[in-house]
Parts: sequence; C-alpha cells; structure tokens
Amino acid sequence: MLNFECDYMKGACPAVLQRLIETNMDETLGYGADPYCQSATERIREACSCPDARVYFLTGGTQVNATVMYAVLRHCQGVISPVTGHINHHESGAVEATGHKVIALPGHDGGKLNAKEVRDYLKAYRADENYAHIVEPGMVYITHPTELGALYTLNELKELSAVCREYRIPLYLDGARLAYALASDKTDITLKDIASLCDIFYIGGAKCGALFGEALVIPDPGLTGELFSIIKQRGAMLAKGRLLGLQFDTLFTDGLYERNGRNAIGTAEMLADGLKAKGYSFLIPPQTNQLFVIMDNAGIGQLRKEVSFSLWEHVDADRSAIRLVTDWATPKADIEALLTLL
Repeated sequence: MLNFECDYMKGACPAVLQRLIETNMDETLGYGADPYCQSATERIREACSCPDARVYFLTGGTQVNATVMYAVLRHCQGVISPVTGHINHHESGAVEATGHKVIALPGHDGGKLNAKEVRDYLKAYRADENYAHIVEPGMVYITHPTELGALYTLNELKELSAVCREYRIPLYLDGARLAYALASDKTDITLKDIASLCDIFYIGGAKCGALFGEALVIPDPGLTGELFSIIKQRGAMLAKGRLLGLQFDTLFTDGLYERNGRNAIGTAEMLADGLKAKGYSFLIPPQTNQLFVIMDNAGIGQLRKEVSFSLWEHVDADRSAIRLVTDWATPKADIEALLTLL
C-alpha cells in the first residue's frame, strides 16, 4: 500500500531519532528546565532574529492552539479564523471547549483570510451599538500553509498584520506545516518575516520530521507573560520536556528543518507535474506538499485498493477531489509507483 494520507504517518527523521537514542540515559530536570530545551530556544531565537522571544515546547498542535486561545483571549472574546481554518473544522471544538467562539470568515485562494474583510468585520463590530452583547473579536488566526496547501504572500501577511495592529489584537499563525511553506519556491515569506509580523506563532514538528511536538514562539515576551502554569494546566506540557527540546535543537542544527521541507516540496512537484501530464486537474493550484486532485469517483474507488489518501470533497455527481500529501521522507520511488498506477 502506498501512503499519501498525511505528513505525520512516519516516525522521526533519522537525525532526530539518533539524538534521542544517544541521550536516552541522560538525566535532566523536567518540564523544559534542561540544557536541550535551552539550546533549542536559543537556536529558534537566532533563526527568528528575536533574541528575547519566549519559546515553549508543547506536545501537539491542537494543544498549542487551545492553550494560546485560553491564555490570550478574555472570557468574552473569540478568534477570527477562515472557515476552513484548522481550529474551525478539524480540532473537535477544542477552542470552543475553552469558552471562546471561533468567528469564521470566508477563505479565498485556497483558504486565506482577506485583510480588507477582516478590517470590515472589526470595523462593523466596533460600530455596532449592541457590540457589548456580541462576542468580541480578540485575535486573528491563520495557517501557513493553509488547510488547502496555499501560501500567503509577504504583502498579504503585512496587510493582515497592519489590520491587527490597527485594532490592537494579536495575529496568530499556526505553523503545523511551516517547514513546507518555507521550502516552497512559490513563497516570499521567511521565518524572520513571520516573527516580525505575527504576534504569536508555532513551528510545526510532528508533521516536519519530529517524533512529536511543536515549538510555540512569542516574539514580544510582554504580550502574554509566563505561560508555564497555563500550559501545564491545559495538559500540553511534557514532564520529560527534554524529549521535545532535543528534537527542535536537532531540527534547527545545520538547516535540517529546511531540508526536511525541501524533500516534501520536491516530491510534491514531481507528483504534480506527472498528474498534469496525465491530464488531471486540481481543486487549487499546487503550492506546497498537499495536492488536491480531481478524479472521477470510479477511479477513486479503484485507486483506494492500493493507495492510502483522503477524500476531500465532492466536485459534482461524478467527480471528487482527493488529497495526496508528501512529507519530509517521501521517496521518489513512491511518486513513480503512484503515477504508474494512475
């Protein structure tokens, strides 16, 4: 069976796994108070050009999102998200479970928020005489890449950042697949751009070569204060915190994080080119490691006998879009085998 289901199906990239083995018998303090977490923090600060940033290592992406919303938003506030945003449709109501409404706005060009529409919403809220009875928008949430694999441009990110700073609410970027955004030749956004334009973001590990875990980055340490107790309270902290810090220390050594991203992008481009040559079309133009391919339903049924993938949405009575995902370790041989099957 060929697997193109998701980008967290494999374990850890060899360099990460090797360091976990080498340090297995090390004895360190827990909860992130260890030299590996400290080293990873400094490497991430350097990569982001944020020497004073707060960096926390959490167990998973849903835990990061729910913890950030719980910590930053006031009780009466909600978070603006594209309707296709991960927190809106794929986290089992984790944010709502903290008592904060997800305010869904339309997504464009593959699920991106439009800065003008965000500004219009915030302006309309402030102008409403009954605003005190309405959930207050207290944060803007985006993913990069989006749930459909689309990339924000630097100009789009600047426009969203400007709106958020005009209305004094934080811009939060979910970077579960950030390695693949940074590696794409279709992007003009760097990690330093993200750190300067976003108030909070996280660097994805689980989908980008780590065994598990994500790195939450808050460039301005004064924005949230210390989050240790809240992270622990929300169940997002690992007692053996060094296992998280060690992985990010490795990923941010000698450009490993970027190399992991490039493999996924390279194999996705190889697959996209092959699909185009065979006459297939896409739900949105391929940009990163997620391809949304339109196929006839009979062909999808046949393909499922030998390939693992996600059925994304029905296009019409006879055709549907399926999602094919590459990752940090997808071999070219798997791409060739899939194209042969098609």
